[in-house]
Amino acid sequence: MLSLRNVTLRRGPRALFANATVSLYAGDRVGVVGPNGCGKSSLFAMVTGELAPDEGDVSVQAGYVLASVAQDEDADPRAAVEFVLDGDRELRVVEAELAAAEATHDGVRLGLLHARLDALGGYAARSRAARLLAGLGFDAAAIERPVAEFSGGWRRRLALAQALMARSDVLLLDEPTNHLDLDAVLWLEEWLRAYPGTLLVIAHDREFLDRVVTRIVSIEGGRVETYAGGYSDFEAQRAERLGQQQAAFDRQQREIRHVLAFVTRFKAQATKARQAQSRLKMLERMERIAPAHVDSPFQFEFAVPERLPRPLLVLDDVSAGYGDRIVLRGVGLSLAPGDRVGLLGRNGAGKSTLTRTMAGAQAPLGGRRTAAQDLSIGYFAQHQLEQLDLDATPLDHVKRHGGPALARGTEEEQRSFLGGFGFNGERVFERVAPFSGGEKARLVLALIVSRRPNLLLLDEPTNHLDLEMRHALGMALQDYQGAIVLVSHDRYLLRLVADQLWLVAGENAAPFDGDLDDYAAWLRSSDEADTGAAKEDAAPRGAAAQKERKRVEAARRQQLAPLRATVTRADADIARLSAEIADLDKRLADPALYEHAARAELATLLEAQADRRRRLGAAEESWLAASEALEAATQAD
Repeated sequence: MLSLRNVTLRRGPRALFANATVSLYAGDRVGVVGPNGCGKSSLFAMVTGELAPDEGDVSVQAGYVLASVAQDEDADPRAAVEFVLDGDRELRVVEAELAAAEATHDGVRLGLLHARLDALGGYAARSRAARLLAGLGFDAAAIERPVAEFSGGWRRRLALAQALMARSDVLLLDEPTNHLDLDAVLWLEEWLRAYPGTLLVIAHDREFLDRVVTRIVSIEGGRVETYAGGYSDFEAQRAERLGQQQAAFDRQQREIRHVLAFVTRFKAQATKARQAQSRLKMLERMERIAPAHVDSPFQFEFAVPERLPRPLLVLDDVSAGYGDRIVLRGVGLSLAPGDRVGLLGRNGAGKSTLTRTMAGAQAPLGGRRTAAQDLSIGYFAQHQLEQLDLDATPLDHVKRHGGPALARGTEEEQRSFLGGFGFNGERVFERVAPFSGGEKARLVLALIVSRRPNLLLLDEPTNHLDLEMRHALGMALQDYQGAIVLVSHDRYLLRLVADQLWLVAGENAAPFDGDLDDYAAWLRSSDEADTGAAKEDAAPRGAAAQKERKRVEAARRQQLAPLRATVTRADADIARLSAEIADLDKRLADPALYEHAARAELATLLEAQADRRRRLGAAEESWLAASEALEAATQAD
């Protein structure tokens, strides 16, 4: 029903991808992945007809209705719910015809149109739009507010709701999880899993892709490839394909060396000259295999903070909010080096308020915030992207706002540092104004890393970041020695980083006795409790038993939480150390290292290799012990 045949798309003289052939069928659920700038959004524009391919053909089956998220976010004066209802175009057409029939008092026409409206479910359309808005985080009062009153991020949610409202056969979503909280992401997952049409989604959230899609279209290195399964399946298949490609490349290189050696040896001999020429022609006709290459463009780490006081920050009976409105009451926590806290909670519950209070960006309304004398905070929030100097360059920002050591360093050191965040070559001299949201987020993160903080407060740091940068950030946070407080809708990052979860709900913040799957269950149960309160009042029998069962289950989850955290942490350590060992093995394969002049570097690399292997063994033992203990405890239940 949707096909690309031998499609080539260029941006100026450069081909984003060439000779792409993809066929999608009704009901397919496809995730489109690839690095920023590879052509994912351009692919969507070709499907919708906004962009024509330079070569080849893009076709959609006749009569199919496509829906996508509108890119323009005008200051619409209408109510949010009316804006969302616009997504159902057929409904709006019938409503307009009804208004015209009423104006002409055409009774027959009115009867036919009301029947058609009923068949469309038009009388329940407003309720359907309200449910979409509620799922995306809008409360009952907000749905009647004018679109113009919402910020850019909330208007993006409205545009997403409008697309979901459409009666579509094909739904195209470009990074729909940006600007969503975790609870909205979980709701969107469930909605998309029930969507009956064909879905194409660009996303940088691997867990979201794993739960929603059944096929992956990867755009990488100018090629478009399709894979069966979710993102994890794609990673495994791609790794296997790259391994095969590298093996084929190595075999071909050996063959080329053999042929060249033959030619060099025998080209001067009359009896062998013809054979030598024949082999040279064979080389010319040979289709060369490219070496496998998937190195991340992002390579950085958090340096050890200069000081690590204990505790770093204490909140004692703190109340927080805005003006006279209290959002949180009686919050008490103490953060020390090595603490890794993930904040959970519904939109508006107070996660960002708590983070700002910890950062000192707003004063507590009650209680006491006590910071260590040597506290150094690295605070990431979305509003900081707007505080970048749009007329300055990345290099200017490092010189003005980077850590003291880097700001005083040489330009070569500053450019090398920025290169780890994807700002290479002349990019360091370009104005920030035209940068994408992802590039601005990377620059803010670079400035934070350069200051060597001992407390990181990260409020949705992955918005706009692609998969490669998210992975690099997760790996860098693994070795960070300060404390981390993280708010994120990216469950992969939360699982990778957070050792303990806190739930912000009911004007309180406290440790959550479960994992992210338990949190999803808590969201569902609280939704059911809100909608079924009357039924609970009418049938109190068994409530005490149910309460006791929940108490026992919560205690059991609390007991198993340290084991789950150990397994998750060890799993991440194994992946990171394995990657580091592979990199060291690759570097140690360089013959130049075994020259006399490189003996110091060789010794350093060998020592690092031994250290990583030792740590890998310890991580594997930790993972095995914790996994066996967790399995035994689970079976005992």
